[in-house]
Amino acid sequence: MNTDLRFKPTDWALILGASSGFGGATAVALAKHGMNICGVHFDRAATMPLAEQVKKDIEAAGVQALFFNVNAADSGKRNEVLDALKSHLEKTKGSFVRVIMHSLAFGTLRPYISDKPEEMMTQQQIEMTMDVMANSLVYWTQGAFTRKLLGRGTRIYGMTSSGGRTQIPDYGAVSAAKSALESHIRQLTMEMGAWGITANAIMAGVTDTPALRKIPANVKLITTAKGKNPQLRLTTPEDVARAIVLITHEYGDFIAGQIVAVDGGEEVVSYIGQKNARELE
Repeated sequence: MNTDLRFKPTDWALILGASSGFGGATAVALAKHGMNICGVHFDRAATMPLAEQVKKDIEAAGVQALFFNVNAADSGKRNEVLDALKSHLEKTKGSFVRVIMHSLAFGTLRPYISDKPEEMMTQQQIEMTMDVMANSLVYWTQGAFTRKLLGRGTRIYGMTSSGGRTQIPDYGAVSAAKSALESHIRQLTMEMGAWGITANAIMAGVTDTPALRKIPANVKLITTAKGKNPQLRLTTPEDVARAIVLITHEYGDFIAGQIVAVDGGEEVVSYIGQKNARELE
Protein backbone atom coordinates (compact mmCIF):
# COMPACT_ATOMS: atom_id res chain seq x y z
CA MET A 1 0.00 0.00 0.00
CA ASN A 2 1.23 3.49 -0.89
CA THR A 3 2.07 5.32 2.34
CA ASP A 4 3.46 8.56 0.91
CA LEU A 5 1.58 11.39 -0.77
CA ARG A 6 2.92 10.83 -4.27
CA PHE A 7 0.31 10.05 -6.89
CA LYS A 8 0.74 7.86 -9.94
CA PRO A 9 2.23 9.66 -12.97
CA THR A 10 -0.83 8.60 -15.00
CA ASP A 11 -3.36 10.19 -12.63
CA TRP A 12 -5.24 13.36 -13.57
CA ALA A 13 -7.18 16.05 -11.74
CA LEU A 14 -9.96 18.07 -13.38
CA ILE A 15 -10.07 21.45 -11.65
CA LEU A 16 -13.04 23.73 -12.36
CA GLY A 17 -11.93 27.25 -11.47
CA ALA A 18 -8.20 26.58 -11.81
CA SER A 19 -6.77 30.05 -12.30
CA SER A 20 -6.84 31.42 -8.75
CA GLY A 21 -8.07 30.93 -5.20
CA PHE A 22 -8.82 27.43 -3.99
CA GLY A 23 -8.77 25.90 -7.46
CA GLY A 24 -5.41 27.37 -8.39
CA ALA A 25 -3.76 26.42 -5.11
CA THR A 26 -5.13 22.88 -5.25
CA ALA A 27 -4.00 22.42 -8.85
CA VAL A 28 -0.44 23.39 -7.92
CA ALA A 29 -0.44 21.27 -4.74
CA LEU A 30 -1.66 18.15 -6.54
CA ALA A 31 0.90 18.75 -9.30
CA LYS A 32 3.70 18.94 -6.74
CA HIS A 33 2.60 15.51 -5.56
CA GLY A 34 2.77 14.07 -9.06
CA MET A 35 -0.74 14.53 -10.48
CA ASN A 36 -1.39 15.85 -13.98
CA ILE A 37 -3.83 18.76 -14.17
CA CYS A 38 -6.67 19.62 -16.53
CA GLY A 39 -7.64 23.16 -15.60
CA VAL A 40 -10.84 24.92 -16.61
CA HIS A 41 -11.06 28.66 -16.03
CA PHE A 42 -12.84 31.70 -17.44
CA ASP A 43 -10.53 34.70 -17.62
CA ARG A 44 -10.26 37.80 -19.73
CA ALA A 45 -7.07 39.71 -20.52
CA ALA A 46 -6.80 41.40 -17.11
CA THR A 47 -6.73 38.14 -15.14
CA MET A 48 -5.12 35.80 -17.70
CA PRO A 49 -1.67 36.22 -16.09
CA LEU A 50 -3.04 34.41 -13.01
CA ALA A 51 -4.02 31.38 -15.09
CA GLU A 52 -0.70 31.44 -16.94
CA GLN A 53 1.24 31.50 -13.68
CA VAL A 54 -0.71 28.54 -12.26
CA LYS A 55 -0.02 26.61 -15.47
CA LYS A 56 3.71 27.45 -15.24
CA ASP A 57 3.82 26.29 -11.61
CA ILE A 58 2.16 23.02 -12.57
CA GLU A 59 4.58 22.37 -15.43
CA ALA A 60 7.51 23.27 -13.17
CA ALA A 61 6.45 20.35 -10.98
CA GLY A 62 7.20 18.02 -13.91
CA VAL A 63 3.64 16.99 -14.77
CA GLN A 64 1.30 17.64 -17.67
CA ALA A 65 -1.05 20.63 -17.79
CA LEU A 66 -4.04 21.05 -20.08
CA PHE A 67 -5.77 24.41 -19.62
CA PHE A 68 -9.04 25.57 -21.18
CA ASN A 69 -10.25 29.16 -20.97
CA VAL A 70 -13.99 28.52 -21.33
CA ASN A 71 -17.25 29.06 -19.47
CA ALA A 72 -17.61 25.94 -17.33
CA ALA A 73 -21.40 26.38 -17.27
CA ASP A 74 -21.68 26.15 -21.06
CA SER A 75 -22.77 22.62 -22.01
CA GLY A 76 -21.08 22.76 -25.41
CA LYS A 77 -17.75 23.86 -23.94
CA ARG A 78 -18.06 21.25 -21.21
CA ASN A 79 -18.39 18.51 -23.82
CA GLU A 80 -15.44 19.89 -25.79
CA VAL A 81 -13.18 19.87 -22.72
CA LEU A 82 -14.18 16.37 -21.66
CA ASP A 83 -13.74 15.02 -25.19
CA ALA A 84 -10.31 16.65 -25.43
CA LEU A 85 -9.29 15.25 -22.04
CA LYS A 86 -10.46 11.76 -22.99
CA SER A 87 -8.53 11.93 -26.25
CA HIS A 88 -5.40 13.13 -24.47
CA LEU A 89 -5.55 10.34 -21.89
CA GLU A 90 -5.93 7.77 -24.65
CA LYS A 91 -2.93 9.14 -26.54
CA THR A 92 -0.68 9.43 -23.50
CA LYS A 93 -1.88 6.25 -21.78
CA GLY A 94 -3.20 8.18 -18.81
CA SER A 95 -5.17 6.17 -16.28
CA PHE A 96 -8.23 8.13 -15.16
CA VAL A 97 -9.42 11.33 -13.51
CA ARG A 98 -8.46 10.88 -9.88
CA VAL A 99 -9.91 14.23 -8.74
CA ILE A 100 -12.78 16.42 -9.84
CA MET A 101 -12.76 19.71 -7.98
CA HIS A 102 -15.58 22.23 -8.32
CA SER A 103 -14.35 25.68 -7.32
CA LEU A 104 -16.50 27.97 -9.43
CA ALA A 105 -17.27 31.31 -7.78
CA PHE A 106 -19.47 33.22 -10.17
CA GLY A 107 -22.84 34.38 -8.89
CA THR A 108 -24.99 37.43 -8.34
CA LEU A 109 -24.83 39.34 -5.06
CA ARG A 110 -28.07 41.28 -4.62
CA PRO A 111 -30.96 41.43 -2.18
CA TYR A 112 -34.07 39.38 -2.83
CA ILE A 113 -36.27 42.19 -1.52
CA SER A 114 -35.81 45.94 -1.86
CA ASP A 115 -37.98 49.03 -1.92
CA LYS A 116 -36.28 49.69 -5.26
CA PRO A 117 -37.46 46.91 -7.60
CA GLU A 118 -34.53 47.42 -9.96
CA GLU A 119 -32.14 46.34 -7.16
CA MET A 120 -33.86 43.00 -6.48
CA MET A 121 -32.46 39.67 -7.62
CA THR A 122 -34.01 38.51 -10.87
CA GLN A 123 -35.09 34.99 -11.79
CA GLN A 124 -32.33 34.83 -14.38
CA GLN A 125 -29.70 35.83 -11.82
CA ILE A 126 -30.85 33.26 -9.28
CA GLU A 127 -30.93 30.49 -11.87
CA MET A 128 -27.50 31.45 -13.22
CA THR A 129 -25.99 31.44 -9.73
CA MET A 130 -27.48 28.03 -8.94
CA ASP A 131 -26.37 26.61 -12.29
CA VAL A 132 -22.75 27.78 -12.07
CA MET A 133 -22.10 27.33 -8.35
CA ALA A 134 -24.02 24.11 -7.75
CA ASN A 135 -25.66 22.27 -10.62
CA SER A 136 -22.64 22.35 -12.93
CA LEU A 137 -20.86 19.89 -10.61
CA VAL A 138 -23.46 17.26 -11.48
CA TYR A 139 -23.17 17.88 -15.22
CA TRP A 140 -19.37 17.67 -15.23
CA THR A 141 -19.49 14.49 -13.16
CA GLN A 142 -22.06 12.93 -15.47
CA GLY A 143 -19.99 13.83 -18.52
CA ALA A 144 -16.80 12.40 -17.05
CA PHE A 145 -18.57 9.24 -15.92
CA THR A 146 -20.22 8.48 -19.27
CA ARG A 147 -16.85 8.90 -21.00
CA LYS A 148 -15.35 6.39 -18.56
CA LEU A 149 -12.89 8.95 -17.26
CA LEU A 150 -13.56 8.07 -13.62
CA GLY A 151 -12.39 5.00 -11.74
CA ARG A 152 -12.13 3.37 -8.35
CA GLY A 153 -10.48 5.91 -6.08
CA THR A 154 -11.79 9.01 -7.83
CA ARG A 155 -12.47 11.87 -5.43
CA ILE A 156 -15.07 14.56 -6.08
CA TYR A 157 -14.80 17.83 -4.17
CA GLY A 158 -17.12 20.84 -4.08
CA MET A 159 -16.18 24.09 -2.34
CA THR A 160 -18.82 25.19 0.14
CA SER A 161 -18.81 27.70 3.01
CA SER A 162 -20.56 28.49 6.25
CA GLY A 163 -22.69 30.80 4.10
CA GLY A 164 -24.60 27.71 3.05
CA ARG A 165 -26.36 27.74 6.44
CA THR A 166 -26.10 31.35 7.59
CA GLN A 167 -27.18 34.56 5.91
CA ILE A 168 -25.40 37.83 5.19
CA PRO A 169 -26.60 40.80 3.12
CA ASP A 170 -26.90 40.24 -0.65
CA TYR A 171 -25.73 36.61 -0.32
CA GLY A 172 -29.07 34.84 -0.73
CA ALA A 173 -28.55 33.21 -4.13
CA VAL A 174 -24.98 32.15 -3.33
CA SER A 175 -26.10 30.76 0.04
CA ALA A 176 -28.81 28.73 -1.72
CA ALA A 177 -26.26 27.49 -4.25
CA LYS A 178 -23.89 26.34 -1.49
CA SER A 179 -26.73 24.41 0.17
CA ALA A 180 -27.63 22.83 -3.15
CA LEU A 181 -23.99 21.92 -3.79
CA GLU A 182 -23.82 20.11 -0.45
CA SER A 183 -26.99 18.19 -1.38
CA HIS A 184 -25.50 17.24 -4.75
CA ILE A 185 -22.39 15.96 -2.96
CA ARG A 186 -24.50 13.73 -0.71
CA GLN A 187 -26.44 12.36 -3.68
CA LEU A 188 -23.27 11.66 -5.67
CA THR A 189 -21.85 9.89 -2.62
CA MET A 190 -24.84 7.57 -2.47
CA GLU A 191 -25.02 6.86 -6.20
CA MET A 192 -21.31 6.47 -6.95
CA GLY A 193 -20.10 4.59 -3.90
CA ALA A 194 -20.54 1.23 -5.62
CA TRP A 195 -17.88 2.29 -8.14
CA GLY A 196 -15.45 3.21 -5.35
CA ILE A 197 -15.93 6.93 -6.00
CA THR A 198 -16.32 9.36 -3.10
CA ALA A 199 -17.61 12.93 -2.89
CA ASN A 200 -17.12 15.51 -0.16
CA ALA A 201 -17.83 19.20 0.33
CA ILE A 202 -14.86 21.25 1.53
CA MET A 203 -15.82 24.11 3.83
CA ALA A 204 -13.00 26.63 4.08
CA GLY A 205 -12.87 29.28 6.73
CA VAL A 206 -12.97 32.91 5.69
CA THR A 207 -10.27 33.28 3.04
CA ASP A 208 -9.12 36.49 1.41
CA THR A 209 -9.73 35.58 -2.23
CA PRO A 210 -10.97 37.61 -5.21
CA ALA A 211 -14.39 35.99 -4.70
CA LEU A 212 -14.58 37.13 -1.07
CA ARG A 213 -13.66 40.69 -2.03
CA LYS A 214 -16.80 40.88 -4.16
CA ILE A 215 -19.04 40.37 -1.13
CA PRO A 216 -20.15 43.77 0.23
CA ALA A 217 -19.57 42.67 3.84
CA ASN A 218 -16.07 41.30 3.14
CA VAL A 219 -14.24 43.62 5.56
CA LYS A 220 -16.52 42.64 8.45
CA LEU A 221 -16.20 38.96 7.55
CA ILE A 222 -12.41 39.18 7.58
CA THR A 223 -12.33 41.10 10.87
CA THR A 224 -14.72 38.69 12.56
CA ALA A 225 -12.83 35.62 11.34
CA LYS A 226 -9.51 36.98 12.55
CA GLY A 227 -11.08 37.75 15.92
CA LYS A 228 -12.46 34.27 16.58
CA ASN A 229 -10.17 31.85 14.74
CA PRO A 230 -8.28 29.76 17.34
CA GLN A 231 -5.14 30.00 15.21
CA LEU A 232 -5.43 33.80 15.01
CA ARG A 233 -5.35 34.02 11.23
CA LEU A 234 -7.48 33.61 8.14
CA THR A 235 -7.67 30.39 6.18
CA THR A 236 -5.51 30.36 3.05
CA PRO A 237 -6.07 28.59 -0.29
CA GLU A 238 -2.96 26.55 0.49
CA ASP A 239 -4.57 25.24 3.70
CA VAL A 240 -7.43 23.88 1.61
CA ALA A 241 -5.08 22.50 -1.05
CA ARG A 242 -3.10 20.52 1.54
CA ALA A 243 -6.28 19.07 3.00
CA ILE A 244 -7.42 17.93 -0.44
CA VAL A 245 -4.05 16.29 -1.11
CA LEU A 246 -4.39 14.48 2.21
CA ILE A 247 -7.93 13.18 1.62
CA THR A 248 -7.09 12.19 -1.95
CA HIS A 249 -4.52 9.71 -0.63
CA GLU A 250 -5.82 6.14 -0.63
CA TYR A 251 -6.13 6.29 3.15
CA GLY A 252 -9.05 8.69 2.54
CA ASP A 253 -11.14 6.05 0.74
CA PHE A 254 -13.84 5.90 3.44
CA ILE A 255 -14.34 9.64 3.91
CA ALA A 256 -17.48 10.29 1.91
CA GLY A 257 -20.56 12.49 1.88
CA GLN A 258 -19.14 14.86 4.46
CA ILE A 259 -18.69 18.59 4.89
CA VAL A 260 -15.00 18.73 5.73
CA ALA A 261 -14.11 21.95 7.52
CA VAL A 262 -10.67 23.37 6.78
CA ASP A 263 -10.63 26.47 8.97
CA GLY A 264 -8.39 25.96 12.00
CA GLY A 265 -11.48 25.59 14.19
CA GLU A 266 -13.05 28.90 13.18
CA GLU A 267 -16.55 27.49 12.69
CA VAL A 268 -16.82 26.08 16.22
CA VAL A 269 -15.94 29.34 17.97
CA SER A 270 -18.93 31.62 18.60
CA TYR A 271 -17.25 34.65 20.14
CA ILE A 272 -14.77 37.32 19.12
CA GLY A 273 -11.68 38.28 21.09
CA GLN A 274 -9.20 35.40 21.00
CA LYS A 275 -5.99 36.14 22.85
CA ASN A 276 -2.57 35.37 21.50
CA ALA A 277 -0.93 32.75 23.73
CA ARG A 278 2.08 35.05 24.26
CA GLU A 279 -0.26 37.68 25.71
CA LEU A 280 -1.49 35.18 28.30
CA GLU A 281 1.94 34.35 29.67
